[in-house]
Amino acid sequence: MTTASPTLAPIGRPTPLAVTVSSWAVPVMVLGQFAMLAIVPVAIATVGALHHVHDRAVRWAAALLAVSYAVPLVIWLTRPDGAPSLSKDMHPGFVAVIVAASAVLIGSILRALRR
Repeated sequence: MTTASPTLAPIGRPTPLAVTVSSWAVPVMVLGQFAMLAIVPVAIATVGALHHVHDRAVRWAAALLAVSYAVPLVIWLTRPDGAPSLSKDMHPGFVAVIVAASAVLIGSILRALRR
């Protein structure tokens, strides 16, 4: 008896819904001063895109989002005199880069849906 493993993306949808929703949640959370909690949608978008999406542009955009989020997180974790929260410690330039990387991911997901 064989069992089929369930797929994350339904038939006809090149990108899983979890990746799409997470890519929209990241800029909302970062701009809403919940940058530390944004690690959850960043992780979901990155893992989902790298493991379940065949479009190379979506995978690269998800990796770009992960790296752009990881840089201020590592800076915040390694600084001895950092602010009590990531949102207060993050430079506005990093916020802009994270929002732009998320916009690139959203655009590549929409492009993959049109194909």
